[in-house]
Amino acid sequence: MRNQPDVLLGLTSSLQPFLLCYFNIPGSTMKWTIIAIYLLSILHVHFRGRVRLPFLRQLVDHSSVVAPLNTFMHMFSGVPSTPYLSSESFAQLRKLDANWEMIRDEALQLIALQKIKAAEKNDDAGFNSFFKYGWKRFYLKWYDASHPSAERLCPKTVALLKEIPCVKAAMFAELPPGGKLNMHRDPYAGSLRYHLGLSTPNDDACFIDVDGQRYSWRDGQSVVFDETYIHWAQNNSASDRVILFCDIERPMRYRWAQVLNRWLGRTLMTAASSPNETGDQTGGINRLFRFVWLIGQYRRRFKAWNRTAYNVTRIALGALLLAWIIFG
Repeated sequence: MRNQPDVLLGLTSSLQPFLLCYFNIPGSTMKWTIIAIYLLSILHVHFRGRVRLPFLRQLVDHSSVVAPLNTFMHMFSGVPSTPYLSSESFAQLRKLDANWEMIRDEALQLIALQKIKAAEKNDDAGFNSFFKYGWKRFYLKWYDASHPSAERLCPKTVALLKEIPCVKAAMFAELPPGGKLNMHRDPYAGSLRYHLGLSTPNDDACFIDVDGQRYSWRDGQSVVFDETYIHWAQNNSASDRVILFCDIERPMRYRWAQVLNRWLGRTLMTAASSPNETGDQTGGINRLFRFVWLIGQYRRRFKAWNRTAYNVTRIALGALLLAWIIFG
């Protein structure tokens, strides 16, 4: 994924001929308009909700890179802007609730086969940081990507998911005793998150916190929340937690916005597909991520060698990029 300055410059260069031709807007005015929209979008993302990242961290967080897109999704959303939403509002999801025991049985079979696991080749950019804290997954569906392993090993659950159009992605997610997920926002506001408890501790010591409000999973019970609020999870119990984890297409206020959301999800998110095993599709983002991860290893070595030099270098590069955007 390109960084924020690249996106700004790309938008500037692509929109400039259109704006000059049809609105006679000078290039400099257009550039500052785009910068202003970007900064206002970042402020919207930052101040949305009660729990926030430190502001300097927010500026370099991935949620700032896609802030204009997510601001659009929030503005035209057809559901309330709240951390949790009633699962009763999503009638299609009742099929999953009603079949939770069948889904659970296929998940437990996967655990017995040791198929729910971390990515083995650094090819899961979206969840890479979760693996080091014990989180594991097995993809059942990921937008338009192909996962033959899921159809072979979980035929009943995959068939059920195909009957529910609003489910765009699904996986089994495991969080062992002592496992945790650090505070974060998910990058794409075009979806909402659905969790269905399958085999859980049924204990408040195992929970997810969304914008400061906690929810503890229970077998056979589901919850829907907005993953673009700050959230984190922890399993302080002595038992494993296994859930069905789904991305649900965000309902939009207008049909044209829904069509755009569906197209963006299909185009952008399919590129972020990750395999369970050989034969499953790996999206372009994750093929690229293998190289990004390798570069990151050198960055971490530099940081460990001399933290002061690392911070000075990072600030200097940030200042150069900012000057390029403003004066370039």
